[in-house]
Amino acid sequence: MATVLARMDHRAGGISDIVARMSRGGGRVRIYLIGAVWVIVTAVIAGVAAYSARRFTEKEGRAENNESAGQVFTIVGGLHAVLIAFVLIGLFDAVSAAKDTSYQEANSLVAVVWAGDELPAPTGAQIRTLALTYANQVIDTEWPQMSSGKPVSTAAWHTLTELQDSIAHAKTTSTWQDSRRAEASDQLLALYQTRQQRLNDAAAGVSAVIWFALAIGSLLSLGLPLLFGGPKVRAHVIIVSTLAATLAVLLFAIYQLQNPFGGGASIGPDALRSALGRLQ
Repeated sequence: MATVLARMDHRAGGISDIVARMSRGGGRVRIYLIGAVWVIVTAVIAGVAAYSARRFTEKEGRAENNESAGQVFTIVGGLHAVLIAFVLIGLFDAVSAAKDTSYQEANSLVAVVWAGDELPAPTGAQIRTLALTYANQVIDTEWPQMSSGKPVSTAAWHTLTELQDSIAHAKTTSTWQDSRRAEASDQLLALYQTRQQRLNDAAAGVSAVIWFALAIGSLLSLGLPLLFGGPKVRAHVIIVSTLAATLAVLLFAIYQLQNPFGGGASIGPDALRSALGRLQ
């Protein structure tokens, strides 16, 4: 009977993992669809603007604008491209660092429990129980809050405080237990630091000043080509629409990557789930 129940629990856990993966996959498809709509709408609006500029404005002197407007466009477009590149590179690095931090946090949590297991009763059991509570609080409460950009609950901080008290008041009876208590304290400090770094990463994002610069730069980069002239209106419309679609893709990528735990990046609590499995 116990074996059957264990298999049922294992299958239930596997089913829940599959459902979680499917939900994450559905979220990514939704992001791709929103991005496609964003790009198409932007390209259409820019194409209509280019066509209107050629259709309803004076044609005389437009060809002569190519040289002067092209020089200005080279400067503005170049500076805007550099800004977008720096922002995207910074976000890619931030996502990678945030993922590494989540694994460091999980490893520190496991190390605290392993060191606490060598302490006398009831401290070892208390440390393990508090560690499991902390992992569940982060996975079930904090991670959805970080993903949606909401303020993070302070319940896990209180759990870490209780962990600290349990370690500090452990009554050791040997040099080995003293060293294990010191190791648990060191790992708890590392846990504090990685947790704080994770919360900082979730709240960082892209500043309003950077978004302002990106918006103005994109408008200028799209506005200057409207002054260009040429014999074929269709080619002009295609060029402007392509430029608008490219800028829309890059801005959408920045928007999705600004929160490592939500949007396109969407780092999950896989590290803490793995730690939870090792501790249970």
